[in-house]
Amino acid sequence: MSGSIIATRREVADLAGVSEATVSRVLNGVGPIKEETRIRVLDAANQLGYVPSNLARSFARRKSGNIGVVLPYIPKARLFSSYYFSEILSGMGNTVREQGYDLLVLFRSGEETPEYESFFRMQKVDALVVLGAKDEPGEREALRKLRESGHPFIVVNQHFDGENFPEVDVDHEEGSRMAVEHLIDQGHRRIAFLNGPLTYSNSLDRFKGYEKALQQRGLERDDRLLFEGNFGRRSGYAIGDEIAKRIEEVDAVFVANDRMAVGLLQRLRELLPDQHRFPAIVGYDDSDSADICVPPLSSVRVPFYEMGELAARLMLTACEGPSNRSEVLKEHPRYLLQAELIVRDSSK
Repeated sequence: MSGSIIATRREVADLAGVSEATVSRVLNGVGPIKEETRIRVLDAANQLGYVPSNLARSFARRKSGNIGVVLPYIPKARLFSSYYFSEILSGMGNTVREQGYDLLVLFRSGEETPEYESFFRMQKVDALVVLGAKDEPGEREALRKLRESGHPFIVVNQHFDGENFPEVDVDHEEGSRMAVEHLIDQGHRRIAFLNGPLTYSNSLDRFKGYEKALQQRGLERDDRLLFEGNFGRRSGYAIGDEIAKRIEEVDAVFVANDRMAVGLLQRLRELLPDQHRFPAIVGYDDSDSADICVPPLSSVRVPFYEMGELAARLMLTACEGPSNRSEVLKEHPRYLLQAELIVRDSSK
């Protein structure tokens, strides 16, 4: 019976002339890597016949084999049918499965202070991705404990000023600026804004983008045209009544997500049969409903799947060891993706 020698990551690193952390980043597709370095690492791995072993990785971890993802607990809400959550979870799930991990879904209670550190103490997870976080004292404290304990974690689509938590986010300020600038380019001057709750950093960022676009074009903000919903379709539908009452003052509406925009469109169609008085509307997310609603909805496309994919890759690399964790999460604490404006009939 003949045996075979299994190459190690250390041997790949020595042959390529790089660190083990760099080898891990190249093989997991994480972080900025020079093309020359990437090719050198892949060539070394091929020469040595290095194949990452899921079984060996599991023994090396001596932990759960799970990447945890925290979701908000919202009674009666169908989170998994939400475009936002389904896309991010799909990106995460496909990525961790390829590396022999499982995705463990954990729900945050809306009333209790989060105890994220307990997931690690009980060895439920090897790393944690936090979705749907709000900027609240209890949330900040729970994340500080994770950081102080050295556990690998990352926050998705939420920014905490002054904390320097590791984050994967989108430039929502620029995405909103593009949307409002587009409406101004169409000749609209009285632009209402239907935002989400300001406990979410992305709502604050969208508000900044809305303001920036107005200021850059010399337009004043009218606080009477500012509305707040809860990101649900029903809240958009309800605010349709308020906007319809002021329709003579409104040229266009920028809406912070597509679900509220669809509800708003539905209600305005019911209340404003005269299409000549119908305002232009731009949504946000570019969900599946944007292309099929009537009229088709202009929207800011957000790369949710890619956000989930990147968050998972960062956590997989961080699970490889302390040096990888430091390199991936401390040197590059915030990974920012870009949004894209998709123009359809609702704003033409």
